[in-house]
Amino acid sequence: MKKLLLFLILVGFFIWTLFPREPGVKISKEFLIEKGDGIWEIASSLEKEDLVKNRFSFILYLFLKGRIRDVKAGYYLLSPSLSVFEITKKLIEGEAIKEKITIIEGWSKKDIASYFEEKNVCSETEFLKIIKFENWKEDYDFFKEDIATEDIEGYLFPDTYFVEKKVSCEQLVRQMLENFDEKLDFEMKREIFAQKKKIFEIVTMGSLIEKEVKTLEEKKLVSGILWKRLENDIPLQIDATISFITGKKTTKVSKEETEIDSPYNTYKYKNLPKGPICNPGLESIKAAIYPEDSEYWYYLSTPSGETIFSKTLKEHNIAKAKFLK
Repeated sequence: MKKLLLFLILVGFFIWTLFPREPGVKISKEFLIEKGDGIWEIASSLEKEDLVKNRFSFILYLFLKGRIRDVKAGYYLLSPSLSVFEITKKLIEGEAIKEKITIIEGWSKKDIASYFEEKNVCSETEFLKIIKFENWKEDYDFFKEDIATEDIEGYLFPDTYFVEKKVSCEQLVRQMLENFDEKLDFEMKREIFAQKKKIFEIVTMGSLIEKEVKTLEEKKLVSGILWKRLENDIPLQIDATISFITGKKTTKVSKEETEIDSPYNTYKYKNLPKGPICNPGLESIKAAIYPEDSEYWYYLSTPSGETIFSKTLKEHNIAKAKFLK
């Protein structure tokens, strides 16, 4: 009888410890589980932080569920108002705190570096070191091409990423590259190879298109014009490449700037620049792969954002005089 009574008391105590330590409280705490932390260490920390009533009960509950090895590392937002059932569910399913990281289409590596420093991911200097081409050239097939640039500008795919708190800069860069590899699907790669082009050339062209126009239809038309100019040995004459060289935010360039000796100067050299000038979005990459043929050879963007297309140099000069006074 005494043994049964003791057993019932222990069972009752165990059940009691599984319920919230402070029901209804609205306080939450960040709780870190690092890779390699043992279950005893995790349970002790939970008890120390007043998140569970008893470390032994927490471990026993996980043992009875057969999930004692399934707790995942990460930063978690936990509250004393949560039961052991709710806490273990979060830890087993990896419901860690997520941060929203948004890379804007057309951002350069310097823009991303500044953003990462602002978000406390890493310093600008660290980011620019991590994206060196030599650090990634063996990891992805699309880097096996003959690429002349020193870093992976152009491949840092613009998107919104939800990542664990305190994610490393290297992990984020890898996510962006994995995303690029996924978005550039088999059909797109097959079309690139059918055109006897390199992915690097497409990314470079995509970066120019990204900086030049906004809508998909205009991007396709501009892509057709630029590829046609290359095929006919005509300079691309893209102002954005001059801004890339000078570091200026404006697309207005002087005659003197168009004479700068740089492999990125599309006024001086009749080919694609040395490499991408920004990180293009999917629309711009697709426009580079699937250009639209037209009778146009020239285009310009007005101060209001409108794009004017011209068939002849004479028409183009008239448009410049009218819209770019």
